[in-house]
Amino acid sequence: MSQMDKDSGFTHFDGDGNARMVDVSGKSDSARVALAAGSISMSAPAYALVKSGAMAKGDVLGVARLAGIMAAKKVDELIPLTHPLMITKVNVDFVFHDEDCSIEIQATVGICGKTGVEMEALTAVSMAALTIYDMCKAVDKTMVINNIRLLRKTGGKSGTFVR
Repeated sequence: MSQMDKDSGFTHFDGDGNARMVDVSGKSDSARVALAAGSISMSAPAYALVKSGAMAKGDVLGVARLAGIMAAKKVDELIPLTHPLMITKVNVDFVFHDEDCSIEIQATVGICGKTGVEMEALTAVSMAALTIYDMCKAVDKTMVINNIRLLRKTGGKSGTFVR
């Protein structure tokens, strides 16, 4: 590890400040799981259509779930310097919040590998939210995607993180 890595904590830069992919070849495989969440708020009419499954474009949450799963598997194509991973599980779930016409999106990603899956969980939430927006924009263009964040991660050298 270069002096820059040790001083800054940023592992994606070499000693000269150049971007690099982190070498994880010396790390041991371990079980790793990340949970991320976010939400999308919308108008009452759009919310009612999604909740009842009556949106004209079809099963909004079913399509959003698939989009999130697919996105988690493609993070290395979307975010520079991330590693291609053999993900072992991806779950994308939704919780309706009637009080503010919002849908919470949660993604859990797991792997047994040398590097974590935080970016995969965050990307799954992001893409699921964007898919909901896309499928509902004919009814409500004022939707807002909010608060995408890592809630928990386990495994690896840094151990457990809980927000």
